[in-house]
Amino acid sequence: MSAAEPLVRLLDVLQPSLAMYLADSGIWTYPGDEEIKLALADLVGDHRSLVERAAVMLEQRSVPVPSPAYPITFTSCHDVDIGSLVPRVIEGLRGQVAVCDGLAAACDDAALAGLVREARSTSLRHVDVLEQVAAAARLRRSAVRAGQATAAAPPASAS
Repeated sequence: MSAAEPLVRLLDVLQPSLAMYLADSGIWTYPGDEEIKLALADLVGDHRSLVERAAVMLEQRSVPVPSPAYPITFTSCHDVDIGSLVPRVIEGLRGQVAVCDGLAAACDDAALAGLVREARSTSLRHVDVLEQVAAAARLRRSAVRAGQATAAAPPASAS
């Protein structure tokens, strides 16, 4: 494996992620779930930083930097509540961690190994954050539904 292959693979796994697509496409979202939007923005910011650093390493090795190509299936996300996409983002992050584990095992370049470890730990941290934010959003939605059900229930008759 050439020294550039792990870098290209890292870019291939970080760049065309669902989180990056959501940020790049500028899809409209319903008001609310601000914590989810902020968590996704933090994730994208961290991953863009990693992508930029990997691209610099490729350029230093005179290797062309690949352009991201998002899967066509991501276009189906435009009419979906952002909260319902979080499990797919988390699944993608877990896939990134698995790829990073494989890359770390194959790395003999210290700078690259450090970047891969950072990408892995960053993805794991964002999994934790997104799981917490999604759980809080589910609790809020359940409370709202319970409040609506209580308000819609007929009044108890006084006997």
